[in-house]
Amino acid sequence: MKVPLTDLRAQYLNIRGEIDSAIQNVIDTSQFVLGGAVSAFEEAFAAAHGVRHCIGVGSGTDALHLALWAQGVGPGDGVVTTPFTFIATAEMISLVGAKPIFVDIDPRTMTMDVNRLADAVARGSQSRKGGIRAVIPVHLYGCPADMDGILRLAEEYRVSVIEDACQAHLARFNGRPVGSFGSAACFSFYPAKNLGAYGEAGAVTTQDDTLAARIRQLRDHGQSAKYVHETRGHNYRMDGIQGAVLGVKMKYLSGWTKRRREIARLYRSRLDGVDGITLPFESPQLEPVYHQFVIRTKERAGLEKELRSKGISTALHYPIPLHLQQAYADLGYKKGDYPVSEMAAEQCISLPLYPEMTGEQVDYVVSSVRHFFR
Repeated sequence: MKVPLTDLRAQYLNIRGEIDSAIQNVIDTSQFVLGGAVSAFEEAFAAAHGVRHCIGVGSGTDALHLALWAQGVGPGDGVVTTPFTFIATAEMISLVGAKPIFVDIDPRTMTMDVNRLADAVARGSQSRKGGIRAVIPVHLYGCPADMDGILRLAEEYRVSVIEDACQAHLARFNGRPVGSFGSAACFSFYPAKNLGAYGEAGAVTTQDDTLAARIRQLRDHGQSAKYVHETRGHNYRMDGIQGAVLGVKMKYLSGWTKRRREIARLYRSRLDGVDGITLPFESPQLEPVYHQFVIRTKERAGLEKELRSKGISTALHYPIPLHLQQAYADLGYKKGDYPVSEMAAEQCISLPLYPEMTGEQVDYVVSSVRHFFR
C-alpha cells in the first residue's frame, strides 16, 4: 500500500467542479490581480478567525515581512522568535534589518517556552544597544503557542506580538482563534497547507484599522489610489486565481480540520503506550489543527527507512534548527545553546495526515510503526 504524506490531487478531485468554475470566472472577468475573488476570500477568512481585517498577499513570507515593516520594526531592533521553525520566520526579521533573538521551545508543545521568553525580554529591556520591539510566536504544526503568557509579557514590556500562524488555520487557544491575539498574524496558503492555494499565497490578519490600511498600501506599491503613491511599498498582491481557489476551499476548511483531528485522535489512541516514541501534546487549552502529525523518537533513521520500504511517506520538520544553519552563523550561536530545539530536530518525524486519508491507510501506518518498535 502507498500512503503519501499528503494527497493534493485527491482533494482536488473531490471539489473539481467548483474549483474549475471559480478559476474560469477569474479568466472570464480578467481580474487576475486582487479583484472580487480575493476580496470575497479576505472577508470569509477574517470572519472565520474573528478579526476585522484579512489582507491577501503573495505568500506567508510576504505576510511576515509586511507585518514587521508596517509596524516600523527595523535596524537596531530585536525580534524574539524560536529557532525551531521554517527559516522564513527569521529571514523576514533580517530583511527589515532587525536582529533575530532566539528562545528555546517547550518540550511538550514544541512552541515558544514562555519562561525563556520572560528572560529574553527582561534582558532586552535592560540593553543599551536597542531593545526588543516584537515577539513572533510560531504556532508550529498547527499547535497554538501559549498566548496568555506571551501577551502578558508583551504588555508588561510593551512589545508587539506578531503571530506566525502559517501552519495553524482555524486553530484555537482557550477557545479563541489564532490570528486574533497579536497586533497582526501571518498565514501561508502554500499548496500543502491545511488551506492551500494552487501556487503561492498568504495573508495578514489584524483587528487594527490603521495597521490594516498601512499593510494594504504597502502590498500595492504604496498606492492610496491608482498611480498615487503616498509611501514606498512593494508588490505583495494576491493573484485573483489564488483568491478564487481559496474562496472555494474556505467552505470545506472546517470539515477538513475536523477530519484531521479525527485522524490525529486515531493515531494518538493506537500509538499510545508504544515504547520509544513521544506523541504530540494536547491540553484543554489547545485545539491544534494538525498541519503535521509529528512524533519524536531516537530511532528516527530506522523508522524512516522502515516506513519508506513499506510505501509510507514521511518528512522531517525540521532537521536543522535555525541557530545552527549556515545562514545565521554570523549570530555566533553554537550547538548546545538551544537544547530542546536541537533534540526536536534530531528526533522529529512527520507521519502522513490529510483529510482524504482512509481508515485503511491510517491502520496501515499505525501497524507499521508498532511493528518497527516491537
